[in-house]
Amino acid sequence: MGMNLYQIHDLAPIPSAVSIGRIPRDRLMTEAAVAVQDSDRANSFMRLFTLFQSAGMSELALEMHERALEQRRVYRLQGAAHPTIRLLALMGPRPEIDNSPLEYLVDETDIELTLYYPDYSQPMSGPIPDHDIAMISLGESQFGAPLLSYLDDFVQHWPRPIINRPSNILNCARDRLTSLFSDCDGLLVPNTRRISRDDLAVLSFPFLIRPLDSHGGKGFEKMDSVSMLRDYGALNTENEFYVSDFIDYRSGDGLYRKYRIVLMDKLPYLCHMAITDHWMVHYMAAGMELSAEKRAEEETAFATFAEDFAQRHKAALSTIADRLNLDYVVIDCGEMPDGRLVLFEADNRAWVHSVDPPEIFPYKAGAMKKVFEAFRALVVSRHLAGR
Repeated sequence: MGMNLYQIHDLAPIPSAVSIGRIPRDRLMTEAAVAVQDSDRANSFMRLFTLFQSAGMSELALEMHERALEQRRVYRLQGAAHPTIRLLALMGPRPEIDNSPLEYLVDETDIELTLYYPDYSQPMSGPIPDHDIAMISLGESQFGAPLLSYLDDFVQHWPRPIINRPSNILNCARDRLTSLFSDCDGLLVPNTRRISRDDLAVLSFPFLIRPLDSHGGKGFEKMDSVSMLRDYGALNTENEFYVSDFIDYRSGDGLYRKYRIVLMDKLPYLCHMAITDHWMVHYMAAGMELSAEKRAEEETAFATFAEDFAQRHKAALSTIADRLNLDYVVIDCGEMPDGRLVLFEADNRAWVHSVDPPEIFPYKAGAMKKVFEAFRALVVSRHLAGR
């Protein structure tokens, strides 16, 4: 790849999802009216996409995103007035479903973030936005896997440093995690496999089931009986599913605790801990904002993470980091009563942010600042090292 493919794009920056999220919802339509007047049609459509997505108008948002990419495939986000390093994110074509939400990591830093949506339907012949370092934002999925394979060939001779090799992101497939970590002391990974619809009937209960590319708990259920499986099959018409062993990792008090940890440069940083009485733990559904007791425990987890959790599971976390071999990856995990770490998921697209209300979560901002500083250090170190 020759340097002639690189080009300075004189782009007017557009608001990021972070800044849009700070706008009161009753002002979103006013902001949409302003976006419509943007003389840069590509920016106008992309701004409308972000606004509609924030308002929960998903179908309209996706239409705006498609129309934006018809106009242009490069977008610069509003950020520091005088950035010191230029980060280029290589994106998948489907917003949020495919990509790392990097804008939350670089918010209020000196990193300039440019989003590049390659046209995967034809060879990427340029011009490519000039930058100091690139990051593969695209994640593993049925849709993303062939694109990652394509990118892996494409970036072999990329003359700028790259964060996250595409081929290594493929290790995040749920069924691949099982084989990758089957022999690790102190680490338990639920046995996850791809099962066709026709083969579901021969499985022993209980087990967990989800469509192949579902996230956020969509279509994720625990099957305890034939009747439950029959009802599930009627609602979910896919031909293939991920099926996992059900792991009861409740603590002694009967509650489930799930930790979201980001591994940056193979070092662990806690991003949140959710506590609930339901086996499927999601932070937004755990009621953390309603329980001072839960929040106090999460605050303690942040304060003691480096010398407590990270030390208890140092060997397991190190093994995960080494075998995934990604510069940046997010894992969701828990603890078994016998002390083993349970790894549920690894994904470069998981949400890492600091947008929880500070009046309810006053401890979050300081804790997450360490995460964002570590991300900046990763970007700078990879840039300076030239790899």
